[in-house]
Amino acid sequence: MIHRMTVLLLIACMTVIARPSTTGSSPRIKFPGEKCYTYRIELLDKCGSGYSLDKPKQFLSPKAIERRRRLGLKVDSTDLPVSYVYMRQIASDVVRIIGTSKWNNTVLINCTDTTPMQRIRRLPCVKTATMVWTSPDSITARVKRSRKNRDGFNPWDSVHNAAYGKAEAQIEALGGIRLHQQGYRGEGMTIAVLDGGFAGVDRKQVFKNVDIKGVKDFVYPASPVFYNETDHGTKVLSAMAINAPNVYIGTAPKASYWLLRCEDQQSEQPVEEDYWAMAAEFADSVGVDVINSSLGYYEYDNHYGDHPLWHLDGHTALISRTASMLAQKGIILVNSAGNNGMGPWKKITFPADAHDILTVGAVTEENKNAPFSGVGNTADGRIKPDVVALGSPTVLVSSRGTVIEDMGTSFSTPLVCGLVACLWQALPSLSPQQIMEFVRQSGDNHLHPDNIFGYGIPNFHQALTMGRKCIRSTSTEGGDR
Repeated sequence: MIHRMTVLLLIACMTVIARPSTTGSSPRIKFPGEKCYTYRIELLDKCGSGYSLDKPKQFLSPKAIERRRRLGLKVDSTDLPVSYVYMRQIASDVVRIIGTSKWNNTVLINCTDTTPMQRIRRLPCVKTATMVWTSPDSITARVKRSRKNRDGFNPWDSVHNAAYGKAEAQIEALGGIRLHQQGYRGEGMTIAVLDGGFAGVDRKQVFKNVDIKGVKDFVYPASPVFYNETDHGTKVLSAMAINAPNVYIGTAPKASYWLLRCEDQQSEQPVEEDYWAMAAEFADSVGVDVINSSLGYYEYDNHYGDHPLWHLDGHTALISRTASMLAQKGIILVNSAGNNGMGPWKKITFPADAHDILTVGAVTEENKNAPFSGVGNTADGRIKPDVVALGSPTVLVSSRGTVIEDMGTSFSTPLVCGLVACLWQALPSLSPQQIMEFVRQSGDNHLHPDNIFGYGIPNFHQALTMGRKCIRSTSTEGGDR
């Protein structure tokens, strides 16, 4: 049990925005390179894309097509790539295209001054043009990470009478062990982890058995140091993927994983919503089933692009609009509620307000609400968070390869996410919406959901039982006809 004073100190140190915690003593250096700007260009339509909906193999991967076929989902205009004709009109010697979002029909461009925007805004194909990033005057200096850290667990990390080690209690509280005992540990399921960094995953022995399908960096695509950023994503991944009996077993130890970096550690600006959207679309393209996003936004450096409370409607913020589309593509998003419950904002962050996702808050070991956990409801009156799990503290594995405790909705979220993948493995015929609803209805607060606990602590074994009953009932009704 963590001492009360320790808990208070940890809460006080927690970051209230998406960026993982940094120490105030971290040195800052001048931003390298010349002044530059990034703009989000929203296009009017997709004329000139060169693709048609009756030939999806030209622009969707086989896995993405198969997922839509299995779930009875139609390919629609949002799946069509952004128009190459329009992109050629926008690009120039001084305007560089750095990314696109086909779901939002946007183009992300970079330029060294604002003059080219006068021409771009006048183009008939341009609906809006919004600055989403400007190079800061200074950034936090990168800390060189030692490679001499321990490459194994500490002797005291082992719990010989507990198969799940120190992770046993937090999984048992969710009915996860009984789900695993029935043979559902994530086999055949693919989870994308959208985060800020995965330090140590490439070096520590405890991660060697994790099935990592690939990695991709949307912040610095050409960066050669993908695994040299923050360890926030490392800890998130550990809660799901580690399989070390008697020491630590995660919630989906047999699943496959994509590690996608979309959070910029050097600044906090609206462009990160675009990076997140690009990462989500990429996850779709490689056939991901479930996404874990322990990220949230509402306030940015220099305060341009800040979101007011009334934006919490699931479709106003670009990141939330994108998140609300995922279930329509056959993907379940599990997103953290955010750690702003004790600050002026208090509410969930974006994209936790999205429609058709699972938003996860945090509780203590006594099943009380963690005071830092962001609260609902949404601006349009929907219950948020959807469910809660242990986040004050959560037992995790660090980038040093040792078992630790840390606090935040960032870490309660993967506990739920991994078990969502296991549940869907057991019930593959159900839609994302059905899986999420069974998770909600299995919560211990489902009879009177509120804006703090949502539907409560879910029980995934109960969710499995309810899902099976639904399938049998549907089968019987079909046979009667």
